[in-house]
Amino acid sequence: MNELNDILDTLLGENGCPWDKKQTHESMKPYLLEEAREVIDAIDTGDMRALQEELGDVLLQVIFHSKLAEKAGAFTLQDVISTLCEKLIRRHSHVFGDDIAVTEEEVLRIWAKNKQKEKA
Repeated sequence: MNELNDILDTLLGENGCPWDKKQTHESMKPYLLEEAREVIDAIDTGDMRALQEELGDVLLQVIFHSKLAEKAGAFTLQDVISTLCEKLIRRHSHVFGDDIAVTEEEVLRIWAKNKQKEKA
């Protein structure tokens, strides 16, 4: 992960890639959609090698957008990861808290309850 982070810093840095440096969240939207579709195609065909590659491309999109946000002073990749970790723990209160869920239906009910609490 550190190597990938360093590569993106280089690509977006002063002597980096002219194309990469011109990108914005808006200009990158089509690529995020394309990569997500390619992940779905790999799943549909059962091609694990393609799935591995396409998941890497989706990860690149997440890191790229995070780097753009970091350059704008909005948030960092670490902020994205921390927010995700906090959300996973909050929404899995049947694992990390006091709620009890044995069935999938109970998990979904708890997930919905916790998600609703976040919006309140």
